[in-house]
Amino acid sequence: MADFEKQNSSRYGSSDDVANDGYYTNEVLVDPDEKKSLHRDLSARQISMIALGGAIGTGLIIGSGTALVRGGPLGIFLGYSFVGLVCYLVMVALGEMAAYLPHKKGFPGYATRFVDPAFGFALGWNYVLKYLIVTPNNINAAGVVIQYWTQKVHIAIWMVIFIVFIFAINLLGVRVFGELEFWFSSIKVVTLVGLLLMGIIIDLGGNPRHDRLGFRYWDHPYGPMGGYLKSQVHNEHLAIFLGFWSTLTNALFAYIGTELIGVTVGEAQAPRKNIPIAIRRTFFRILVFYVGGVFVIGLIVPSTNNAIFVANKSKAGAAASPFVVATTLAGIKVLNHIINAAILIFVLSAANSDLYIGTRTLYGLAVQGQAPKIFARVNRMGVPYPALILCTLFCGLVFLNVSSSSAKVFGWFVNLVSTFGAITWMCICYTHIRFMKALKAQGMSRDDLPYKAPFQPWGSWFALVATAIITLFKGFDTFMPFKSDTFVTSYIGLPAFVLFYGVYKLYYRSVQIPSDKVDLITGKREIDEEEERFNKQQELRGPRSRWRQIWDSL
Repeated sequence: MADFEKQNSSRYGSSDDVANDGYYTNEVLVDPDEKKSLHRDLSARQISMIALGGAIGTGLIIGSGTALVRGGPLGIFLGYSFVGLVCYLVMVALGEMAAYLPHKKGFPGYATRFVDPAFGFALGWNYVLKYLIVTPNNINAAGVVIQYWTQKVHIAIWMVIFIVFIFAINLLGVRVFGELEFWFSSIKVVTLVGLLLMGIIIDLGGNPRHDRLGFRYWDHPYGPMGGYLKSQVHNEHLAIFLGFWSTLTNALFAYIGTELIGVTVGEAQAPRKNIPIAIRRTFFRILVFYVGGVFVIGLIVPSTNNAIFVANKSKAGAAASPFVVATTLAGIKVLNHIINAAILIFVLSAANSDLYIGTRTLYGLAVQGQAPKIFARVNRMGVPYPALILCTLFCGLVFLNVSSSSAKVFGWFVNLVSTFGAITWMCICYTHIRFMKALKAQGMSRDDLPYKAPFQPWGSWFALVATAIITLFKGFDTFMPFKSDTFVTSYIGLPAFVLFYGVYKLYYRSVQIPSDKVDLITGKREIDEEEERFNKQQELRGPRSRWRQIWDSL
């Protein structure tokens, strides 16, 4: 870290490309040689499917039940639609930067380059902390899902098996990871499509009771809006508003992780071609799976039914899913086991992706000199194995949940995830705003970019402000009555980010890079040449068969 910063305390060094122009630049802006860094082995097929089904975890298939009770069918639909719009704006902002400069340092690298090294440092470590916490959480969820079938085997044994499994997958290289995530994501997509179709069929009367539900549960006394904390606020209209607001915080947790695609750019083949395609498909994922999913749940599960309250108190297995509640109410049997198997795949896929993201983010920080250099080492398959080992060791936090006395402490850690994720979204938006200002200040047109994000610059400003407001008030229920433990875990991520930022800034005396001094050039030529070599190799392979074209486009 000292080599990177103290030798460049003026913030405006020189490089071969812009030595006389006074840009902020440094040799770390250029990606290391591929033999000594990450390998671009993620194919178009894998990137597209990860974009479509990756990061979809238990937040939607399980957590939506709580949002339904609090917000009602209309409240959950509006809440997920609004946060879905915010998520889409964050993703297109990230996509514009990633398509222009698909480097191997993730979006903390964009923050370091376009805003301020202190900003990139704070964002990077904020993101690492998130995945050091959420990975063991998903491992724990997988263990509980198994217990839905049998409790004869101690949950700690399942946890060890799952940790070894995801460690081995990540150690085998990004090609193996990408192929496994392709199939995991495919199963997720098929499962969600099946659940949506099942919900629609149940609603239209295709159930054992031949009862056509229609919009019955959107009418009084079931809906259309729910209520939250009625006994505390003693005001029905305020309770309805609080119920809607709680759906926003619930949706935020469900959507967080969508930015996974921004971490994969450093290992994507032909990123300038494939990343824009993946970003565009994110819109359909949000619209169909998230918004469509909660809409269907609102049609087939009454928010006031006791079964949904029981489900929300259940552990993270099929019993906790509102889709299982719907099948139970409709008199359909056996499906609960199928849904439980799907949930197991969901959480294992999420844990696998979480370990990958945490490892690559730590690697990116090390390459920039903002983490110990040992974490920048890679093996012959391009896996940053020291970073992988450290992130895997933190999976040991899962054993806190083996004892019931520690379960509450572990729950506090889990509450941090949505705050860390929201901070990441806000940082991506602000970095994109600075990126656009730098382009304008240096006479470069966004029309010439490989991918131009729509609705800009207002889109990034809107997403930034909306995420900030949701984050600031997401812990409102900790005051009714005041609970110190949940208050701390709801908000400690904010001062932690400020601490990372402030300490780095004071120690290294970094300053925000002026728009006309932002380096938009260094490292770009190397990425262009790398992509050109890949495209030539593809041409030498000759024309692809029709089946190969279909397979690659899946």
